[in-house]
Amino acid sequence: MSTSEIATVLAWHDALSTADLDTLVSLSSDDIEIGDAGGAAQGHAALREWAQRAAATVEVGDIYYRDGVVVVSERLTSNNDPSDVRNAASAFRVVHDHVTSAFRHDDLAAALAATDLSDEDLQV
Repeated sequence: MSTSEIATVLAWHDALSTADLDTLVSLSSDDIEIGDAGGAAQGHAALREWAQRAAATVEVGDIYYRDGVVVVSERLTSNNDPSDVRNAASAFRVVHDHVTSAFRHDDLAAALAATDLSDEDLQV
């Protein structure tokens, strides 16, 4: 297990949940790719815009890891409507303690399939 990559992703989630955009950017590469079902974009400006639109508290669940790829299951609670709660999962690529890509998937199965990770990669 690489605690460095996982720690980076956990810190990234903390910054996202608290809307600490400066920390979020500092944990991300200059050319970060950020995406979800709505599309993808690249760079710090795109990350800031995406994070502001996200407006949710993210609770991290299970964590999967292999070779710089981290997948986390997530519980998203809308900051605007606390009764709006949904599950999702995100896949991250981490290089030299910086997130180089982050893609949110509708569910854990989709995130694992997109990254070729499996139950064998679950961190306990």
